[in-house]
Amino acid sequence: MSKRVVIDPITRIEGHLRIEVEVDENNVISKAWSSSTLWRGIEVILKGRTPMDVGLIVQRICGVCTYSHYRCGTEAVENALGMTTPLNAKYLRSLMQTSLFMHDHIVHFYHLHGLDWVDVVSALSADPAKAAQVALKYTDNPIAAGEGDLRAVQERIKGFVDTGKLGPFANAYWGNGTYKFTPEQNLVALSHYLKALEIQRIAAEMMAIFGGKSPHPQSIVVGGVTSVRDMLSPARLQEWKQKHAIVTDFIVRGYQADIVMAAEAFGAEPSVLGGVNVKNFMASQEFVLANGEHLFDQGVIMNGDLAGVSDINPDWIAEDVTHAWYSADAPQHPYDGTTIPNYTGFVERDTVYGKLPTLDGDGKYSWVKSPRYKGEPVEVGPLACLLVSYARGNQIVVDTVNGLLARTGLPIEALFTTLGRTAARMLQTLIAAQQGLKTFDALITNIQSDETTYIKPDMDPNKEYIGHAMMEAPRGSLSHWIRIKNGVIENYQTVVPTTWNAGPIDANGKMGPYEASLIGLKLEDPTKPLEVIRIIHSFDPCMACSVHVMDFKGQELSEFRVSPNGQ
Repeated sequence: MSKRVVIDPITRIEGHLRIEVEVDENNVISKAWSSSTLWRGIEVILKGRTPMDVGLIVQRICGVCTYSHYRCGTEAVENALGMTTPLNAKYLRSLMQTSLFMHDHIVHFYHLHGLDWVDVVSALSADPAKAAQVALKYTDNPIAAGEGDLRAVQERIKGFVDTGKLGPFANAYWGNGTYKFTPEQNLVALSHYLKALEIQRIAAEMMAIFGGKSPHPQSIVVGGVTSVRDMLSPARLQEWKQKHAIVTDFIVRGYQADIVMAAEAFGAEPSVLGGVNVKNFMASQEFVLANGEHLFDQGVIMNGDLAGVSDINPDWIAEDVTHAWYSADAPQHPYDGTTIPNYTGFVERDTVYGKLPTLDGDGKYSWVKSPRYKGEPVEVGPLACLLVSYARGNQIVVDTVNGLLARTGLPIEALFTTLGRTAARMLQTLIAAQQGLKTFDALITNIQSDETTYIKPDMDPNKEYIGHAMMEAPRGSLSHWIRIKNGVIENYQTVVPTTWNAGPIDANGKMGPYEASLIGLKLEDPTKPLEVIRIIHSFDPCMACSVHVMDFKGQELSEFRVSPNGQ
């Protein structure tokens, strides 16, 4: 007999996400539903506004990946107007993107996803001296992992626990059988969790140097950037480089070491050796290097065929709303996308927690649309990014991926797993950090002969314009689409990474990556579904980006009250 498991809200993410699954008599998941239960958005309020304001408005879509939307929206306008921005502007935008990736991925692994791998309670029983020796297995020069460091961390956390106020460590599934780190490994990772709180602040400061502030930078405009004095100041340039070195050092000696440790500890854990059941992947070109080259390649892989990677065709992107709380007669291309709400509510049924309102899997059940490429779901994100570049023969990516596989003894097939998805995010961070100085050096060389950072936009109010931008945000391929008429925005749509990954079943019954990733997963205890949370967190959900509606006149459309038990 099947049982319904409801997880609402999924915490340690951006936004509101509900996951429901059905398990059979062996606690194996046979059905899954992903739902964003609160809706918001920016696109509708852009209509009728000047395109020059797009960037500053759309970055408010999210409080995490603000810069990605800021840049993508601005570049969509530039694409529509047929503009080519100065080289210095491209370099500075890329350096800010480097800062964002380094910040975002560190925060994700340690402060959002880390507790899915690290059992904090277990760390309290570790031997700090033994743990210090364990850390040396994964790097020759551990960071924040000496015996004294680890003893101090252990005492600090014990004092925290003794207060009875566990904060971020409360209400977790400590002791779950799918935790595989030893107490000493848990203590090392816990020390890095705390160290990452310090490092992420430095990474945010990197963004602020050229962005003006963080998390909502303000130095990009249609036509270029405004951070001219920072670019021409040796002191500011050196400050960025010094902070970059500090953060990169943590990525190499901490983040990378912890992923290698996880690959060893979890390499035989069934709950992380699946989780990639949509074998289609898409990634956008990202990070400008010298001579017009990019660090990561664009492309699409279908059916897991790394030999068959092809270029992205923007015409083949459409969004389906069959099971989303919107109205549309057919899948819509983003240029013609609409955002018409059609909320249909929940269905009460029995669950492992008793009778609760649950998602109507046969009807509409999410505020996230279902993007499709040639009618097929695709996964986007760091794993897709690395797979596309690997398939393209990108030597930097090939060497880095092969290096990790050789070090851990894992086959390339291990990339197509939850463990592989988590490792791919670290590798993407490592590559972006280590190669980011190429962009920095290219900027230094270029400003010796060219200080241009801006060209004035030329927009004819009597002409109609259409344009889009595609880029790689920390969570995957991001695109913004704009129509301009009479000098103002006629229509605007964003297709964001979490929409690609979290969308509900489409009209053809095809699941998106979130839902498909859970099918076949066996739960140790359906009332404590750590395995589900670990898989979903591996995508780094950002639900605020993926939902779409707001009344531009400020009128109240509907009111929804959501509690953890779905009532």
